[in-house]
Amino acid sequence: MHYPPPFEKTGSKRSLDVLPGQHIIENDLGRPNKSLKLSNYSTSESDSCDLPDFIDAIGKDISIDCLIRCSRSDYGSLACVNRGFRSLIQSGKLYRLRRENEIREHWVYFSCNLNEWESYDPYRARWINLPRMPHNECFMCSDKESLAVGTELLVFGKEVTAHIVLSYSILTNSWSPGVRMNSPRCLFGSASHGEKAIVAGGSDAHGVVLSSAELYNSETQTWTTLPSMNTPRKMCSGVFMDKKFYVIGGMTQNADLLTCGEEFDLEKGTWRVIPNMSLGFEWCHWSSSTRCCC
Repeated sequence: MHYPPPFEKTGSKRSLDVLPGQHIIENDLGRPNKSLKLSNYSTSESDSCDLPDFIDAIGKDISIDCLIRCSRSDYGSLACVNRGFRSLIQSGKLYRLRRENEIREHWVYFSCNLNEWESYDPYRARWINLPRMPHNECFMCSDKESLAVGTELLVFGKEVTAHIVLSYSILTNSWSPGVRMNSPRCLFGSASHGEKAIVAGGSDAHGVVLSSAELYNSETQTWTTLPSMNTPRKMCSGVFMDKKFYVIGGMTQNADLLTCGEEFDLEKGTWRVIPNMSLGFEWCHWSSSTRCCC
């Protein structure tokens, strides 16, 4: 099997392969120095019978080993090989195996128009068009946030008086209504780590600045309420670092700029205030690009 170089500069711009949807994130650079974890995968009898002769000859585990190391740009084409490959890609099992074996690929998502998104694969220097978002006039004119987590790209906005979520799935290459937060909000800080993401702060539909936080699991598509921060804040930034989640800056209900940050320890479930974490500069909120790793 031919593997193109990781930095092949095609410079081309193409539409997504329709079959499994395309791709948000992961990194095929290098082979881990440990045994692959393939024990959680099993094919149905129909899928096993559908393997082509050359795959059947090298065995299921070796073929899956090859698949998880292929570029995600190629998954649409690989899904056309047989039903077994297609099921493996669309079910999400292949992405879970990649995470278990620490095989990641970082992609960036951009939106330059209101309902159009593109992804950029830096390893192939490729731009890929996502399907257009469903048209919704109120949603398009509202404040929006974006968050890539697991196999989803989530776009948060508002419809008349209620906050809504639109979800793009790389497994189906399609948009659908996403799962609403327990406490819907906008202008929050967020970050993702693998299949999980945290959102903190923001403002609700009535403009009240929040201190609450929630954790999203893209595999179960559920929101879990976390302990609240010490300080309510909106228009803040979020980041994961060393298995902890940090919220930086933002402003209060009275529009006072905050220079303190907060650290959330996922293991202990506690927040810690970090004074003078930012300089309190005027803050500009962008929701037109997002990056994630699963």
